[in-house]
Amino acid sequence: MDSMTALTDPLAAIGNTWAGLVRRAPSGISLRPPIASPMKSSSSSASKSTKTGAKPTKPVRVRPVPGVTRAIAILRLLGRSAHAMGVKAIADELELVPSTCLHILRALIVEDLVKIDSDTKRYSLGTGMLSLARSAIESSSFASLAQPVLDVLANEWNVTMIGVETHDMEPMVVLALSRSNAPFRLHVDVGSRFPALVSATGRLVAAFSSETWPQIEKRFKALRWDKPIDLATWKREVEQVRKRGFSIDRGYYMSGVTVIAVPLLDASGRVAHTLVATGLSDKLAGAAGTALALAMKKEADALSTLLPSRR
Repeated sequence: MDSMTALTDPLAAIGNTWAGLVRRAPSGISLRPPIASPMKSSSSSASKSTKTGAKPTKPVRVRPVPGVTRAIAILRLLGRSAHAMGVKAIADELELVPSTCLHILRALIVEDLVKIDSDTKRYSLGTGMLSLARSAIESSSFASLAQPVLDVLANEWNVTMIGVETHDMEPMVVLALSRSNAPFRLHVDVGSRFPALVSATGRLVAAFSSETWPQIEKRFKALRWDKPIDLATWKREVEQVRKRGFSIDRGYYMSGVTVIAVPLLDASGRVAHTLVATGLSDKLAGAAGTALALAMKKEADALSTLLPSRR
């Protein structure tokens, strides 16, 4: 994730969220079924097919749609940008022909996804992004199921509770949030995005990821911490996460702040969501942090059984 304090513009954060929901589809791969050898009888295999009724699965071919891909790239760029951008700046950044870029921007304006400042002729995300992002979040079964759990934990433990969606090594997204009454306030909003391996949730993602350690190490080296942690120590903590089922970041990501995360695994055993608690380190030191982690884990295990991905 970018640092939490950097995500103070909710429209940009939500724009990033919505744009992140629409992935660039990979090029289709055409597979041909194996050709039966003329030297062998196919009677046995035919009888098996008749018994099982199995049919060969045809690969789905996804055709590139340049107009859609470019429009999404523009939305993502505007979502990342802290300031409105002109046509030339957008076209240069995305390596588009300026006239093509202008036509796409005009179409996005009609759909209220982009707006233009009539004085400066610069473009930024439109309010139509808000309704799209809100619909995506509100339709999430995780967000609706997790919110009551987050509220109870935040109230009982006086911490800020966060419900996060993860997709392996893609940026994690905040889907639900419950703040405490403590004077400590975390600068995070629904729709905020963070790098996959950062803080306590990052250790969970690494622990249950299908990626190799060389791939994970490369991503780890790009992270920024208030209190830098060396790779060997971080790797040992990741190994511990697999055994105990929760993760605690004691002031590494944010100095003076402890972050606790517990996983909700999908049917394949990967982290699909996490419950995250944040609070002042002196309040969550030692046994207090572990006790909260165990309470969160109990709630996460119960919540996992209600999610469609585990049914």
